[in-house]
Amino acid sequence: MPVGYVQIPVGIAGPLLLNGREYSVPMATTEGCLVASTNRGCKAIYMSGGATGVLLRDAMTRAPVVRFGTAKRAAELKFFLEDPLNFETLAIVFNRSSRFGRLQSIKCAIAGKNLFMRFSCSTGDAMGMNMVSKGVQNVLDFLQTDFPDMDVIGISGNYCSDKKPAAVNWIEGRGKSVVCEAIIKEEVVKKVLKTNVAALVELNMLKNLTGSAMAGALGGFNAHASNIVSAVYIATGQDPAQNVESSHCITMMEAVNDGKDLHVSVTMPSIEVGTVGGGTQLASQSACLNLLGVKGASKDSPGSNSRLLATIVAGSVLAGELSLMSALAAGQLVQSHLKYNRSNKDVTKASA
Repeated sequence: MPVGYVQIPVGIAGPLLLNGREYSVPMATTEGCLVASTNRGCKAIYMSGGATGVLLRDAMTRAPVVRFGTAKRAAELKFFLEDPLNFETLAIVFNRSSRFGRLQSIKCAIAGKNLFMRFSCSTGDAMGMNMVSKGVQNVLDFLQTDFPDMDVIGISGNYCSDKKPAAVNWIEGRGKSVVCEAIIKEEVVKKVLKTNVAALVELNMLKNLTGSAMAGALGGFNAHASNIVSAVYIATGQDPAQNVESSHCITMMEAVNDGKDLHVSVTMPSIEVGTVGGGTQLASQSACLNLLGVKGASKDSPGSNSRLLATIVAGSVLAGELSLMSALAAGQLVQSHLKYNRSNKDVTKASA
């Protein structure tokens, strides 16, 4: 039962020039420097001609776990589910749950006599967890006829995997998989980002790639993707806890055009967003979605609003990565945080 609201400051970063269109990106955060930093990254991208984002995959997952009396019997169900000849029948059963939920694939893994079944499906403009769960339940009920000895332990067996860092999401993807890139001109790197291409490339290699590998990172080959993802998620009514896998990101930087310009990209395999349902219906969050032009379900092309939102998230992360890495390369991180620290501002009357 709701008892009130916890207020979080909201700022706008942008314009973010992405795929030829400009977006004003709402960010809800208690970190004073974050919006200003992301805004600087947006400026660098804009002055260099914009960024390009491409959606690679779109599939929410749910993975129930079932148990049999023997491992042999569990393997029989695995072979049945992964047989292409059975997919059409399973898809018909699964798709009964929704007008928009469409089964794409089933990937199975065995642990002894236990079978984990990872169902992937498109979910329109919804984030889709409930949708895919309903479809999975339909299939489990259907399977009981030919596999009456199947004991359903749980509709979620963590092979999905939701709200946890997991290699399966990093490798296979979950939700929307997006890659976003831009070429930042040499003069923009110097004048806007206050650093140089060689310093950024070296820092990215040692920090985001080598350093993350030394730390045993799982999907964390970036500077602070989760900062931007969390801020946009809270502002637009997404599930903040899904920031865990949605922030999986590898940031790449290399010198191009004879070493003068910087090619930067972020690849994010598990962006989980929706533009209908859940927190997207709250007034403030709905207004933020409207600001981006992705509010509600697309009538002309179901799923296009949520796919665009995922691409905007990736573009915003690209801007955030550019700016923070530049601050680090120029030795300005501490100075910028002290300048924009909220403890130095009187925000107690901000809502008045």
